[in-house]
Amino acid sequence: MIRFIIVKTIKDYRNTDKPSVREAYGVMSGIVGIFCNLFLFGLKVTIGLLTGSIAILSDGVNNLSDTGSSVVSVIGAKLSGRDADVEHPYGHGRFEYVASLIISFLIMMVGFELFKESISKIRNPEIIVISIKMALILVLSIGIKVWMFSYNHYIGRLIDSSMNRAAAADSLNDVIATSAVIIATLAGAYFKVPLDGYAGIIVSCLIMYTGFGVAKETVSLLLGMSPSEETVEKIMTIIKSCDDIRGAHDLKVHDYGPGRSIASIHTELSNKTDIVKAHMIIDRLEKQVMKELGIELVIHVDPIGEGEIGPID
Repeated sequence: MIRFIIVKTIKDYRNTDKPSVREAYGVMSGIVGIFCNLFLFGLKVTIGLLTGSIAILSDGVNNLSDTGSSVVSVIGAKLSGRDADVEHPYGHGRFEYVASLIISFLIMMVGFELFKESISKIRNPEIIVISIKMALILVLSIGIKVWMFSYNHYIGRLIDSSMNRAAAADSLNDVIATSAVIIATLAGAYFKVPLDGYAGIIVSCLIMYTGFGVAKETVSLLLGMSPSEETVEKIMTIIKSCDDIRGAHDLKVHDYGPGRSIASIHTELSNKTDIVKAHMIIDRLEKQVMKELGIELVIHVDPIGEGEIGPID
């Protein structure tokens, strides 16, 4: 189902390093999220109002916030897909990180409001009665959220998108939250114990925790994280594949958004190497890194004397 939607809606869907294709993935997943979350919002709010359950109502409001997050995802995907310009020579890829940060704040705000409502429900408890038909509808909503987790997780891995990873984490928490609401509501009705407010507390805390986790990861990306060990190893493997390179050090990688990385490194060549040959060696390595890793690498040459071996780190 996920692959079918991708093939039918995204032209050149295999070329995930292309900014326009990444944008199409982001917009597509955001639009799917908007429709699914609006449907779930209407479903749960209706059941919540009919039963008077703050937990179910809270879960529905959470889906409304997820709709807002999907809207932000679409906007973020469109903005991050814009070409580089004079003011932003490295492109607009970090808009995706900004969008993820906004999503995290929306998640935490909703969680906090639901927490306050749940406290009120604990102070004024009432037993919630829910029909089997309504419970089955909520189970259906869990199935929809499982599917949403699957497609966001798949796309997040496919295009290395922080926005989709955030949406996947949120969908998984929605599955846990709705499950907790169903169990608490049915158990409360069966044992004649008002558990609705306590279930709301669990759901709201889970929502806030998810938002905090997304914010923490996104802030790290915006501040500039160290490159992964895998990325460093791949770059160094390419550099060390050249017999003329005596050593390499001071590798720096700058992340300007998914698929937009610029790196620099110092390499050692013999001081007797012809300048034209040195240029050809460096040019070949830079092109190889770009072709294999999609990273724009700038190599600085340090001349060393015969017999000297520089560090490779």
